Amino acid sequence: MKKDPCDSQTRRAFLGTATVSLTLPAMVSAAPARLKPRYIIGSSMYGYKPLAEILPECSKAGATAIDIWPKSHGNQREQLEEMGEDKFKRLLAKHSISLGCITQYHLGPFGLQEEMRVAKRLGCTTIVCGARGPHSLKGEELKSAVKTFMEQMKPHLAVAEETGVTIAIENHARSLIETPDSMKWLKELRPSKNLSVALAPYHLPQEAKLIAQLVRDLEGCIEMFYAWQHGNGCHMKQPKETELLQMPGRGKLEFRPIFKALGEIKYDRWTEIFMHPYPRGIPILETVPQVTEEINRARTYIDHCLGAR
Repeated sequence: MKKDPCDSQTRRAFLGTATVSLTLPAMVSAAPARLKPRYIIGSSMYGYKPLAEILPECSKAGATAIDIWPKSHGNQREQLEEMGEDKFKRLLAKHSISLGCITQYHLGPFGLQEEMRVAKRLGCTTIVCGARGPHSLKGEELKSAVKTFMEQMKPHLAVAEETGVTIAIENHARSLIETPDSMKWLKELRPSKNLSVALAPYHLPQEAKLIAQLVRDLEGCIEMFYAWQHGNGCHMKQPKETELLQMPGRGKLEFRPIFKALGEIKYDRWTEIFMHPYPRGIPILETVPQVTEEINRARTYIDHCLGAR
């Protein structure tokens, strides 16, 4: 009998190429191939490594674009500033990689106007940030706060429309947009389609059916999907084998229903295989090749769970 490519034995085989060994839960059966993810690499996965070392890795990891992060998670946005836009463009062209996203949490949604103009000059159409403001709200109080946020965003969304940039708000913990309801209100109340969601399962209950239904509810309003689970968290020092439980295929979250839902809504925006190391600013594994190998292990897991052969 032909073995299911997502059974537990094969899953352990995926881990054989990684730098640490783990005991993993059993896998589910493969789903029909309905989605071909557009992979983008988060520069912070490589810590403070130079862009000249990271960019060649993107194509090795099946990605066509890079998402550059500033300090303290990475420093590639500062590297861009130091080398200048023209040199950065030449570096991208050399490796046939585009700038797909700039992540800018410290600027926040109200501080992105100049960054959007930089993004336009560099051919980048996505900026990810969080939504500062009240959190842990529910019901009408939540709806009212999201509505106020939409009013405050209007002048910034005018620049987003002018520059062709989509501002993607991550459902970050302890922020206005953190819960499924807050993301659904964002979709319903947004004054422009240049405002969207960067969906991070890490910050949600680790229930695949719940996340899959949220994907369906947010159809047309997801700009970035992080293939990222909570695992054992990322805010404390711990053995590498438990820190890596954030990666797809290592922790307990079953990604198959989530990717099935993304296929159902014909999702065609960015997919970023992701985790945070502790402390921030270091690569997820010691060397550049090891980081790429771990991203590829996760990508192989995702591809098989999509039914790829």
